Amino acid sequence: MNSNKHTVLITGSHGFIGRHLARFMFNKGAHVIGIGHGFWEKAEWESWGLSEWHIADITLENLLSLRSKPDIIFHCASGSSVPFSIFNPMLDFERSINSTLAILNFMRIQNFDSRLVLPSSAAVYGLANEGLIKEDEELNPISPYGLHKKIKEELCVFYSKLYKLKIAIVRLFSVYGPGMRKQLLWEACSSLHKNEKIFAGTGTETRDWIHVNDAVNLLSLAANYSNINVPIVNGGCGKAVKVKNILDLISGICKSPPPQFSGIKRPGDPFHLQADISKVKSWGWKPEYSLENGVKEYVEWFKNNEKN
Repeated sequence: MNSNKHTVLITGSHGFIGRHLARFMFNKGAHVIGIGHGFWEKAEWESWGLSEWHIADITLENLLSLRSKPDIIFHCASGSSVPFSIFNPMLDFERSINSTLAILNFMRIQNFDSRLVLPSSAAVYGLANEGLIKEDEELNPISPYGLHKKIKEELCVFYSKLYKLKIAIVRLFSVYGPGMRKQLLWEACSSLHKNEKIFAGTGTETRDWIHVNDAVNLLSLAANYSNINVPIVNGGCGKAVKVKNILDLISGICKSPPPQFSGIKRPGDPFHLQADISKVKSWGWKPEYSLENGVKEYVEWFKNNEKN
């Protein structure tokens, strides 16, 4: 997307995907506004490409108070993870649903011509069958996190139909990259660093990994396709990789013994995830980062930051 002269609003831009997206859009020439929670010094948020940073809840009142009218909105603010949603489903609901309603009403009231890109999640599929998961697959979330993502999508479709809002939805699969301080790679590196060798599950669970730089490239592209029909696409690499294979790779890089598995499934974790990415390929997008190189990059980052 040619972002020259565009004003971009990114909710949750202090977060992992949000900050990478901010830098990506800034490098494409956009004026980038961030809103959400998280304290960082001005020099830091400016280094990530933000021209403005507003520490605030994502409410209609706070959005209407912004000085600049965004041409494109990326709604990255949401609940943080599956485990958190299981521990505190009410707070996860508030973070996910209330902020989405605020964005949609902001567009309805003041920014009718804005385009919205909603980063959703493969968690909406839940207990999907093995093989490639198409976007028209029946949605069967098995965690509050996945359910709330599904509700967010439904709100976007409803508001678009009623108010003719221009929206696109990208269901991201397992996003990773340096700076990610949660989920499998972080947990694996942290456990191995503490000489812990037993991991949850069987190791035969599969995930579809997408590097954060590929993910933000796709989110940026999706803005071009935002329309009142609300296109929904998968964001992954189209490959099912066993958890055991990922942990073996990390163990090899760290020169640690092979991992062992407890056989105990974690609540809310689907067994199989593999994206059908034929739709985004038709947009001209394809993943550029190899998983092996991406994991090596991540482990190197972890080693340099393990004391922080």
